[in-house]
Amino acid sequence: MTSDSHLEKMLEQGEFAVTSECGPPRGADAEVIKKKGELLKGTVDAINVTDNQTSVVRMSSFSSCILLKQMGIDATLQMVTRDRNRIAIQSDILGAAALGINNILCLSGDHQKFGDHATAKNVYDMDSVHLIQTVKHMRDEGKFLGGDELKGVPKLFIGAAANPFADPFESRVVRLAKKVAAGVQFIQTQCIFNLERFGQWMQVVRDRGLHEKVYILGGVTPMKSVGMANYMKKMVPGMDVPDELIARIKGVEKDKRAEEGVKIAIETIQQLKEMEGVRGVHIMAIEWEEMVPRIAQEAGLLPRPQVA
Repeated sequence: MTSDSHLEKMLEQGEFAVTSECGPPRGADAEVIKKKGELLKGTVDAINVTDNQTSVVRMSSFSSCILLKQMGIDATLQMVTRDRNRIAIQSDILGAAALGINNILCLSGDHQKFGDHATAKNVYDMDSVHLIQTVKHMRDEGKFLGGDELKGVPKLFIGAAANPFADPFESRVVRLAKKVAAGVQFIQTQCIFNLERFGQWMQVVRDRGLHEKVYILGGVTPMKSVGMANYMKKMVPGMDVPDELIARIKGVEKDKRAEEGVKIAIETIQQLKEMEGVRGVHIMAIEWEEMVPRIAQEAGLLPRPQVA
């Protein structure tokens, strides 16, 4: 064990892990995060908090994680390098660890042109691979990037994201291998709608033995509507939403399409559970957190195992 993370304990003991995430509010209302935490508590092993996702300003991931921590939830701090230089990054890593946050997800972050402050200056002093290296260096070597000794190391379980669907497909596993070499311990993937292509990616992962070096959690998102499916297919980079999936949702009555999306998510989880090398799922129910307990229940993920 490299941290006090509940998620790390689950994975270390061979359990099929379940994580989820929530987006902070566009304001200072702490009750928004607390309500989402209550909806997910007991259903998942850890909850990610997004970091100004799609470059839209929100309550910080850091403060939101603290609110979840106060509720007894194992929170995962998502950190993007878009908005911080290496001084701020190292400072936030230390602060998170000092306040009992045990997990970190290392990301580069969406370009600011996609958000609500398109003319803001980005930073990108490092990318996600370098961020992984930074956390590992501080934790395992006990030193700042500048070489000075740390007085108290940040014991964090290190995660990152992977997109099995972006082009060129051949480079996807190469990118994962770089993150593994940098020290990542768990991976949460992009939303999986094309199971066949995900299976091809996992085959290459297994061929390279990477599934034995990192815990892979498959991303699952329930679709609420045909409109959502079309938006994700056409507007979200690196997303693979097959036409037949959209047709399936469209083929039921309009008031039953959300239910069909839930069924697809449950079926996806059941198939991922049988896939060699997949060690868990990351359920991303976008502003639909109340549906996660039902999905977990019907997918056979509850009750969650107790670990020492």
